[in-house]
Amino acid sequence: MSGYSQSPRIVKGGIVLIDPASAQVRRVIALQYNPEKLSRSLQVQGAGEGADRSEALRLKGPAIETFRLEADIDAADQLEFPDQHANVVAAGIAPQLAVLESLVNPSATALLAGKALAAAGTLEIAAMESALALFVWGAQRIAPVRVTEFSISEEAFDPALNPINAKVNLSLRVLSIDDLGFDHKGGGLFMAYLQSREKLAAKAATFGFDALGIGGLP
Repeated sequence: MSGYSQSPRIVKGGIVLIDPASAQVRRVIALQYNPEKLSRSLQVQGAGEGADRSEALRLKGPAIETFRLEADIDAADQLEFPDQHANVVAAGIAPQLAVLESLVNPSATALLAGKALAAAGTLEIAAMESALALFVWGAQRIAPVRVTEFSISEEAFDPALNPINAKVNLSLRVLSIDDLGFDHKGGGLFMAYLQSREKLAAKAATFGFDALGIGGLP
């Protein structure tokens, strides 16, 4: 870290898990190193090819947006100071990987609760509800998401075979009001995210026809 007092603070990207009912924060997951690249794709929800011509310009809902990123996790910095990082010495980066795995796995407690309900003869058991995940990439980009793809490549190990270096690939699908509804906490967060994008669009430069080499529309 630079000793220059005016050096900008480096903000980390990450994921915040909140309770979908109470909106209380369960966990904040900060990426150790920000990825060098963040890919985004937006799939338009149009009225459809078979729709009436009058529907050609209509949108059924918000575009389906997906984020893709590759994050590096490395124990090298911590292992330089083993006295200050006993957990890393004992388990490498396995704890950080386990936290990320919790994004796609129900808890053992929830699984056992479902097993107990089934053993008691409950006919209909609701699917287990996970925490609501928010992808945070700076103050201007906070969106509710679901992990759709997740892979880990463990690339180095300590003598006890604990991973000490890994690459994690994440695909995150933004959950919109089509998924959650307007009244859900996540639906409100999506609307705030959409409005923040609209405010950014309003700041973009505007141009006249001359920029396009035309005097006007035919």
